[in-house]
Amino acid sequence: MAVDEVAPGNNYLGFMLPYTPLHYLLLKEVNLPLVMTSGNISEEPIVYSNEQAFSRLKGIADYFLIHNRDIRMRTDDSVTRVFQRKEFFIRRSRGYAPQPIKVDTFFDEPILALGGQLKNTFCLAQKNQAIISHHIGDLENLPALTSFEEGIEHFLKLFHTYPKTLACDLHPEYISTKFAQEYVKKLGEGAQLIPVQHHHAHIASLMIEQGIKETLIGVSFDGTGLGSDGKIWGGEFLIANFSSFSRAAHLKEIPLPGGEQAIKEPWRMALSYLKASYGKDFYGPAHKWLKRIEPHKLWLVNTLIEKKINSPLTSSMGRLFDAVASIIGLQDKINYEAQAAIELEMLASKQEKGDYPFEVFPKEEELIIDPCPVIRAVIDDLNRGKRREIIAARFHNSVSSIILKICQLLREKRGLNRVALSGGVFQNMYLLERVFSLLQAAGFETYTHQHVPANDGGISLGQAAIAHYRKK
Repeated sequence: MAVDEVAPGNNYLGFMLPYTPLHYLLLKEVNLPLVMTSGNISEEPIVYSNEQAFSRLKGIADYFLIHNRDIRMRTDDSVTRVFQRKEFFIRRSRGYAPQPIKVDTFFDEPILALGGQLKNTFCLAQKNQAIISHHIGDLENLPALTSFEEGIEHFLKLFHTYPKTLACDLHPEYISTKFAQEYVKKLGEGAQLIPVQHHHAHIASLMIEQGIKETLIGVSFDGTGLGSDGKIWGGEFLIANFSSFSRAAHLKEIPLPGGEQAIKEPWRMALSYLKASYGKDFYGPAHKWLKRIEPHKLWLVNTLIEKKINSPLTSSMGRLFDAVASIIGLQDKINYEAQAAIELEMLASKQEKGDYPFEVFPKEEELIIDPCPVIRAVIDDLNRGKRREIIAARFHNSVSSIILKICQLLREKRGLNRVALSGGVFQNMYLLERVFSLLQAAGFETYTHQHVPANDGGISLGQAAIAHYRKK
């Protein structure tokens, strides 16, 4: 097995069948499976011209197999899995985009939705169809922005459609948002821009692909998204329809020390949760974890938290996964997005049925979910010598149980029986399978994605749907 070399810390392998004559010729000569990787530098879009390949990829490739037939538009490979005997997208791109998705909503005027900052796609919605772009990727550098702009220009010409209504993420610093703001200015009179809250877009994307128009409970768990209160959300229970939403419950807010740096270094979130769980007395219980952390870095990040310097509050479920992964010794610094959470999922024992206790308390009209008892239980198990596979499983089971509990409370209060599960955290199959099973057993109509990814690759569809119901 090549899995350790190909995908360290990951139990899954993806397979791709040959789909061009060139692939067949290569495989015929080798007569073995080939390990494939994308033709790009990390965090940049894929290279699609011979000249770019020679200049950009010369440091990672020994040989180039080129062709005299130029590629017109760069397109990443699609990645899918199977859930409940149905296709479940990780990335929707080559082979699917730009195939329109038929929807029940009728767009009387075309809408262009620009998506988010990460795993970007854009969506052109018109009549009874939504045309979602190929995977653009993370809009964090000039090549990615160029690919984004070229893709939009190509789509508008290809479909002979020039919308006057645009939708974008609520976050003002996203490249896609800034592009939308400038683009709508160029369109002039009659054009309008509709900002859409990130997690509402997640839920709306699932609603429109499944043909649901009624208000439901939306569980939107991911790494980050700007909330309507200006804070960083990511562990949300929404009461939502296309026109509006309310925040019914969420994870307790915790400092994100160093902002974006805390995403790259999960030990920072571990420290934040340990301080929230034990106060200044975390040194004793967390002595095993502390041995791995450099003292001067610990002092610096501890100071950021205590003095509230560059430590915005977050309710992100993704960051809670990061914290637990660091506490049990999986990853203190990641090499790719969501690495810590992925390795935590891979570690979890499927035979373990135990879980840890979350606490829930009301605050005004919302329910606050306090994960600090879970953190303390993780530390207790770790200090008792419990295997990490058991701790990882118990943590996953705890998240599954609290989702069920909150949905039951909201059903009692609001009379809603439909639940939509969206956001990147629900690409975790261990979690998704358990949550889906628990909700169905409790009598909920439970919905997951099928036509677009649960991650940010699907939010452009949700933005378009919400903009349709909100436009003037």
